[in-house]
Amino acid sequence: MDMNRNLSRRAALASGALAALAAALAPRFALADEKMVADEIAKLYAGKKMDAGKIKLDVPQIAENGLVVPVSVDVESPMTDADFVKAVHIWADGNPQPGIASFYFSPDCGKASAATRMRLAQTQNIVCVAEMSNGALFTAKAEVKVTIGGCGG
Repeated sequence: MDMNRNLSRRAALASGALAALAAALAPRFALADEKMVADEIAKLYAGKKMDAGKIKLDVPQIAENGLVVPVSVDVESPMTDADFVKAVHIWADGNPQPGIASFYFSPDCGKASAATRMRLAQTQNIVCVAEMSNGALFTAKAEVKVTIGGCGG
């Protein structure tokens, strides 16, 4: 019987330690928002004009599992030395960190296309910016509804 009491004390101490650790780490898990995404974009492009078009952002409208949400992006470009996609950046406005992925291209790539999987904490917007070799910027945005799984749903 004394052994059970010791296990209960140990369990209580372990639970208390875990609760204290979770409380200490809680501020690190704050979620990004639209302003944080806009700030990240501004860091890269300092208020340059962005146009819609040229980007095909393919994400599911509804993600049944937020742990593995597929995302693919294709940018319309001839991918020649004179006209190509330099970079594509993807952000999400509801994750702890807004940056999801960055892809860099050259004319040798032949096609500005990339795919990955991302983890989404909740229903949120996905924002994509493509930077062209001539400095032009294009953007696309899509909402993904996360139904279960992920970091919170």
